[in-house]
Amino acid sequence: MIGIKILVNCALPYANGPLHVGHIAGAYLGADVFVRFNRLIGNEVLYVSGSDEYGTPITVRAEKEGKSPQEIADRYYAEHIETFKKLGINFDIFMRTTYPEHSSVAQEFFLKLLNEGVIEKGTMIAPYCRKIGRFMPDRYIEGECPYCGYKKARGDQCDNCGRTLDPQELINPVCILSGETPEFRETEHFFLRLDLFEERLEEWLKTKTFWKPNVLAYTRNFIQGGLKKRAITRDIDWGVKVPLEGYEHKRIYVWFEALIGYITGAKMFSEVIGKPNYWKEFYFDKDVKNYYFIGKDNIPFHSIIWPAMLLGYGELNLPYDIPANEYLTFKGEQFSKSRGIGYTVDELLRVIPPDYLRYYVASILPETGDSDFSLEELVKTVNSDLIDKYGNFVHRTLSFINKYDLKITKPNSLNDEAFEYAQNAFKEYCDELSQVHIKRSLAIWLNLAIYANSYFNKSEPWNLIKTDRDQCNYKLYVSLKLAQYLTAMIYPFTPTSAKAIWEQLGVNMDIDSSFSILNSINDFSVKPSRIPFEKLDIDKLKL
Repeated sequence: MIGIKILVNCALPYANGPLHVGHIAGAYLGADVFVRFNRLIGNEVLYVSGSDEYGTPITVRAEKEGKSPQEIADRYYAEHIETFKKLGINFDIFMRTTYPEHSSVAQEFFLKLLNEGVIEKGTMIAPYCRKIGRFMPDRYIEGECPYCGYKKARGDQCDNCGRTLDPQELINPVCILSGETPEFRETEHFFLRLDLFEERLEEWLKTKTFWKPNVLAYTRNFIQGGLKKRAITRDIDWGVKVPLEGYEHKRIYVWFEALIGYITGAKMFSEVIGKPNYWKEFYFDKDVKNYYFIGKDNIPFHSIIWPAMLLGYGELNLPYDIPANEYLTFKGEQFSKSRGIGYTVDELLRVIPPDYLRYYVASILPETGDSDFSLEELVKTVNSDLIDKYGNFVHRTLSFINKYDLKITKPNSLNDEAFEYAQNAFKEYCDELSQVHIKRSLAIWLNLAIYANSYFNKSEPWNLIKTDRDQCNYKLYVSLKLAQYLTAMIYPFTPTSAKAIWEQLGVNMDIDSSFSILNSINDFSVKPSRIPFEKLDIDKLKL
């Protein structure tokens, strides 16, 4: 795997509210860990996301607040950028779908599919609110999901079961602005011919045996019964304009144009670095692996609709993997700031260091099923894993060396079983992370931390310092080596604290290059020890 190109695309968050912990668990933390890991092993990574600023999620918020959609988008774009920065999530580019560059890319994509016969004109029945006097696109309509009975399903999708919906399918639909039952009227739109790609997509999906079971299940559920054409324009004012005469009042709908934002981001990054064609290496080179980190509500858009769009365009790489996560819940309910359920990321970061939040969320990622967030469990997990196991081991090792002012010299060879244990753990860790198994890799790291503590205790350097200085030096060197493995391996998860501890170890190499020396015998120049972590007290966390 080492030395290949990898494209990591992260779902574009809607710029209609603050980021909550569910967002981070759904897509962004796993992607950031994966990107950092791949760069550590020498892969070339392009890391793209952006701000999804068109469509009804933004206009609904704007109408409720009496603001313009652009004002809403500007506010939350800036807020999201700052939140990601605080959390240590650094995309190569974080574009905005309201950028003119994106409109150009999306319109060109639309016209190409239209010319290829993949998009066609047709009519559809859409909800119309007589009280307000206009068509009300999908998210303006809510009702009961016909598949799972969820009472707050939207006109485009049910957040509970993940099924994509049409407003007409909802039971007892209502307009969220007027509270009235909409009537359904005919209107002309453009449609994506998903049916043209059904056989090719089914054959492609047969090659994805390594995908998560939940992703395959959602995808098969969507394709079951046949693919139908899907409207990609709406009767709204806020969106990318349809680039055709006579359709000035139609807009390309958000689910279609936002997917194209991945390409926009790659193109814009290529311009920034002065290599305009760089993006093509990630979309046309068949050896490149493209990963899409998303939440489960986005699975069919990325496993069926986006691949169909890419096939329709021609020659563009299809997704290699879609490691979508399930939902992170709070006391059994889905995170929702509007309903007062759970915490925003910024609320937590006011009282908890970013690395603590990153570690805990990584340990409970809803990789194959929903998992529940608990502040009490966060405190227990951080105190137990990061502090009592990892931090305690590193601090004891460095403090002992500093206490006796020891200069630990490297041995000619390492035949210690602890070194072999660390090498094997590192290999397993890399194997798991290469497959985007975030929690499994973290569990391997934790087992190594437990082993390292046991090794230090059994070595009894406090006795060896009096009886056998050479053996004491050897055991402390192995302990430093274990600390080095642990620190490099936790770096993708807790980058700020890992970097600080790496500097205390006194390794003459930046931590970004740390993986290249783990299995070799290197020098240490230990720096004065500082307590790496402060314990959390649940009673002092004021939220």
